Amino acid sequence: MALNRNNHSAADADTRKPAILHRADWASHEHLWQGYFQGKDMGTGITVLFYVTDKVGEGPRWHVHPYDEIFIVRTGNALFTIGDKKIAAKAGDILLGPAKIPHKYHNIGPGMLETTDIHHSDRWIQTNLDDPELAEN
Repeated sequence: MALNRNNHSAADADTRKPAILHRADWASHEHLWQGYFQGKDMGTGITVLFYVTDKVGEGPRWHVHPYDEIFIVRTGNALFTIGDKKIAAKAGDILLGPAKIPHKYHNIGPGMLETTDIHHSDRWIQTNLDDPELAEN
């Protein structure tokens, strides 16, 4: 069976329907782009997280996924740790967190950090890990 670039067959095109999730279905904050939706809720293989913080030093903890994750820095500046690499990223930068490689990031300021994190999975699967940087202190 031939697949198109989205890994859907031509037969899928005949059975898949347009879908919409309203803000109330995914947002965890009334005004900020914060929250997530799982691809399974829309019949896709992609889960999307919208992260926002105005606190310098705050961000997702050290964790790992069994799939790739793409990070889009929409606003602000962040320091990403992906495996043993540290990457300073600013608004407009896009990064890859490969499957099975632990990672984290945090706001380095000034101001708000907003990211869109694209998980290559129909559901959010995350294993939180002990942060080796915290163990060093």
